[in-house]
Amino acid sequence: MTTTLADVAARARVSPATVSRVLNGNYPVAASTRERVLRAVDELDYVLNATASSLAAATSDLVGILVNDIADPFFGIMAGAAQSAIGGQEGTGRGGGEKLAVVCNTGGSPERELTYLTLLQRQRAAAVVLTGGAVEDPEHVAAVSAKLAKLADAGTRVVLCGRPPMEGGGESGGSSVLATLSFDNRGGGRQLTEHLIELGHRRIGYVAGPEERTTTRHRLEGHRKALDAAGIKDDPRLVMHGPYSRRSGFEATRELLDREPELTAVVAANDTVALGACAAVRERGLRIPEDISVAGFDDLPFSVDAVPALTTVRLPLYDAGAWAGRLAMGAEAPPVGGVAVVQGELMARASTGVPGR
Repeated sequence: MTTTLADVAARARVSPATVSRVLNGNYPVAASTRERVLRAVDELDYVLNATASSLAAATSDLVGILVNDIADPFFGIMAGAAQSAIGGQEGTGRGGGEKLAVVCNTGGSPERELTYLTLLQRQRAAAVVLTGGAVEDPEHVAAVSAKLAKLADAGTRVVLCGRPPMEGGGESGGSSVLATLSFDNRGGGRQLTEHLIELGHRRIGYVAGPEERTTTRHRLEGHRKALDAAGIKDDPRLVMHGPYSRRSGFEATRELLDREPELTAVVAANDTVALGACAAVRERGLRIPEDISVAGFDDLPFSVDAVPALTTVRLPLYDAGAWAGRLAMGAEAPPVGGVAVVQGELMARASTGVPGR
């Protein structure tokens, strides 16, 4: 049932005229009243445009691409590729029904993610692409699921890129999600650690990402599976959590080197974290890889130019982003079952070697 302006007025305990004034911004309204009206709008998911309310299934030419951090190449590459596909740079031409792609930078905030989804709903977005790992909080997952359901009900195509399927939503991750392109983070994490074990490493430190992120958990699970398969005890002291930043990698690796003098390798949550780990190793006067091997994840553009070149797992970020863009445009059929697992590739380079070489 479509929410009306009168419903908002009743919830906010004001007149319909006051609601109209707040939403149109053409008449002064007390701050407390304005806040009450806007809260009611959020709670009822009221669509601001009256025409849009009467055409509940109609959508605009807007597509939203949600990223955690546009300055992070992981997100920048995917968002750029998706935007190119959505904006008509892949052959649709000026008359090809292209859309306006808007990148929404959440800063990793669950609250901002929900806010952007609400704003895109109000703008009747034609499609929404959510990139990167999800926050593992039941309340937030439920809130996102509810928002995506409302978007889908209004005709918005929802695509997840580099993100696991929505929990509790069946094979396709929920009927509200058109397609899920999920990276095999567990498999990549296992490949990296297996590579180090094959080289002879047994005391391996792990600098993980934020504990509440799905990407963090999946990559760490892959690492632990490799240890278990090789009969190596998982030592909780050798796992550190922190942001996906160079500083986190630097500080965590310093701590790992203090905790375990026999450490011979460090696996980092991503390539940016790995650069920080390399700096910490060099600060101690140790050589890479002769004294300490270092590995990253993602194969970001700078990885091959690091000194020494960084061993990592290559994720096809551009291809995945472009695929998500085509799905958002309706230019390509969704994968069978609604979910595609995108594999990574181990890139064994000079930053890893035989321990004590």
